[in-house]
Amino acid sequence: MPRHTREPGLLPRPLAILAALALVAGTGAAIRQLPSGRSSPPQPSTPVAQPSPSPSLSPVVAEEPPTTFVAFVDTAREPEFDLPASSRRTGVRRYALGHLVADAGAAGDGCVPTWTGSPAPGKPIGRLRALGGDAALVFGGSGGRALATACTRPGGLATAYRRIIGAYDAGAVDFEVRDSADKAAVLRRARAIHALQQERDLRVSFTLPLRPGGLSSADVAMLRTTRRAGADIGTVNLLAPLERRAAHRGRLGRVATAVRAARVQIARAQGVDDPGEAWERIALTPVLARGSDLGASDARTLAAYATRHRLAWLSLRGAEPSQGVSRILSRALS
Repeated sequence: MPRHTREPGLLPRPLAILAALALVAGTGAAIRQLPSGRSSPPQPSTPVAQPSPSPSLSPVVAEEPPTTFVAFVDTAREPEFDLPASSRRTGVRRYALGHLVADAGAAGDGCVPTWTGSPAPGKPIGRLRALGGDAALVFGGSGGRALATACTRPGGLATAYRRIIGAYDAGAVDFEVRDSADKAAVLRRARAIHALQQERDLRVSFTLPLRPGGLSSADVAMLRTTRRAGADIGTVNLLAPLERRAAHRGRLGRVATAVRAARVQIARAQGVDDPGEAWERIALTPVLARGSDLGASDARTLAAYATRHRLAWLSLRGAEPSQGVSRILSRALS
């Protein structure tokens, strides 16, 4: 090739260097939108496989990144949702299926679990597992009465959980807790979880609403009671309502501030001496009022934040975001 010619499509060397520097600067600016909350230097935004286990909604393998993206499926809103087809299309491997509540129409004492407003998902979970993915079962939520509240018969709650977990051979379950003030329900659920974890390898997470100051005092007390009853709650998933894009300035920073406050509360409730070690016990789920409330740059910032702090997982709830946003999150954290 002559000295002063270059292949088509290649930038001259000076311009290529300037473009690379601009890309690095832009990425750094996006990550800095969320406060660090740690004294250690930021980790690379690309997930790195770690041999040590981290809490997640799925079986931990050495090849998994420390933080994953979990797609939530509301079976009442999307009863025909095709898990394997979605996984093939998006690359997402981890899902959470909700919600399981007490069957109000069943004869008996409130100890019969049912899916809210939809037929029970069956074969799609098996096909998802054949693709290397998995789905966690989500108990509770706003679509009905929680089993822990409705099922008061001694031993009945553990039996109800055991029945549905066994039916799906689930290795992970989540409880969207809305009854923290009900001390009897809290203790029933804690003892039932403890009994199940004595019988099988079961990863358990709690989903709780995030407030500007962290968690409510009732939720903190509930976590403490649950731990003292012998249940192992590996992850606390924080439901964080996301402000509208009109309030863009600092809105992600306000979420980060609330997460830092919750981290201290979770560490104390879970008996963790160093609050810094509680990051891996936290998952973050922004809740969208409108799909347009989360843009591509926001998604990159959230993915970088979750990876840097080694959160258990990142998810989304509420309105459906654009496909571009979901693709960014799934590719960054899958």
